[in-house]
Amino acid sequence: MPGKKERGLFELYRDDPEKADWELWGREADPVSRRGFLKDAGLAFMALTVGAHIPHARFIPQGLIPVALAESKTTPVIEGKSGLIVHNDRPINAEPPPHLLDADFTPKEHFFVRNNGLPPGATDNPGAWTFTVDGEVRKPLTLTLDELKRKFKHHTLALQIECGGNGRAGFYPSAKGNQWRFGAIGCARFTGVRLCDVLNAASVKASAVYTGYYGDDLHLSGQPGKVSISRGTPIAKAMDEHTLIAWAMNDEPLPLLNGFPLRLVTPGWPGSTSPKWLKRIWVRDRVHDGMKMDHYRVPRHPVKPGTPVPLEDTVIIESMLVKSLITHPRTGIEIKKDQPLVLRGHAWAGDRSVAAMHVSVDFGATWQGAQLKEPVNRYAWQRWQTQVRFPMPGYYEVWARATDEAGVMQPMVVPGWNPSGYLNNAMHRIAVTVR
Repeated sequence: MPGKKERGLFELYRDDPEKADWELWGREADPVSRRGFLKDAGLAFMALTVGAHIPHARFIPQGLIPVALAESKTTPVIEGKSGLIVHNDRPINAEPPPHLLDADFTPKEHFFVRNNGLPPGATDNPGAWTFTVDGEVRKPLTLTLDELKRKFKHHTLALQIECGGNGRAGFYPSAKGNQWRFGAIGCARFTGVRLCDVLNAASVKASAVYTGYYGDDLHLSGQPGKVSISRGTPIAKAMDEHTLIAWAMNDEPLPLLNGFPLRLVTPGWPGSTSPKWLKRIWVRDRVHDGMKMDHYRVPRHPVKPGTPVPLEDTVIIESMLVKSLITHPRTGIEIKKDQPLVLRGHAWAGDRSVAAMHVSVDFGATWQGAQLKEPVNRYAWQRWQTQVRFPMPGYYEVWARATDEAGVMQPMVVPGWNPSGYLNNAMHRIAVTVR
């Protein structure tokens, strides 16, 4: 059992376990003279706070905070959404905890919300909604939603959209922006037309290099005509047959917070390239320079955490990284000794597919494979499932690791630091107590 000092730290830092962890592991003290004592005390503190013996404690990486201490409660407060963690209410930015993402296709009430401006007012006649295609095209277009539906072939595809900052909360030192955890990801069945079909109808010129997308959201200042965000992609990505101009999600009209009545879906790339409330597609003869095109960038070369990075030393994020979630069971579950535990979740890898899934119950000392399904179509996430057993009572963590078709594997810890906290694809883990 922990001594008086350790119990005192538990009480003092009950609401700040990371600070207690720093104290007990001696990061601010002499690491040589106190190392042995502090490791033992740290493990005792962990066992006390999680309420159970930790069978594989010798494998815990030094300084790791048990996931049982890192989770917090959720508060559902957004109309039309359920159980989301709210990071900002002007504009609205909110995500579901991982266990709410267990469905094969993300339901509208659990699909994350990432806004840069304020949604436009609801329209009574969505069919009259118009958008334009102009710039480096021979036949500029202005189409209503009804015309779009009438003139082009419809497609329904399961497509994943992930915020580039998903996982930002894991970076240290912290990065500015919404502190997304794991849930700024969704995979729904979107119905619409292929962007490439619309661009071909506009007769894109050989000079076309990039697109610039504009939505109808209102700038936070309230100033009419001021742009909240305008991102784009290389023409090759715009012409990918999986990039859709969509009006429906899971066979229903898009929710207002997710783009009603019309949005673009650029699967596998940062969600910022999938503009909502679509009003204009500007085909450019250069890389787009719209609002926030200087965001969603990462250092060209690895940098020391906390290092300022000039814009010229960064590159635009394109394909997202390999990643996975444990969606069942939810973290914090308790089970009986000798009871097998069924695990399942999803995995995805930006422009790539996922080739393998593994889980560990001993802090990464050993791994076992999981069954992995093929995606229903390219750019859909992939369901995985397995079953594990635990050798004795105590506190455990289940870690999930995906590997993509190129052999790239999720890291155990937060990957290379960047000032904006993008592309954190560290493994997801949940807490399990065996009684």
